[in-house]
Amino acid sequence: MSDFNRGIMKFDNADSPVVIVLSAVFILGTISALLWWGYTSAYL
Repeated sequence: MSDFNRGIMKFDNADSPVVIVLSAVFILGTISALLWWGYTSAYL
């Protein structure tokens, strides 16, 4: 059992590479969308 399966992520395959990649893409996409929205609304 890996260390990732012991904390708040108490479900199987919480540390699988697919889940990590999807989470990273979602988080980075959200951050970039917020940055883009802030830039376009600030400099109209």
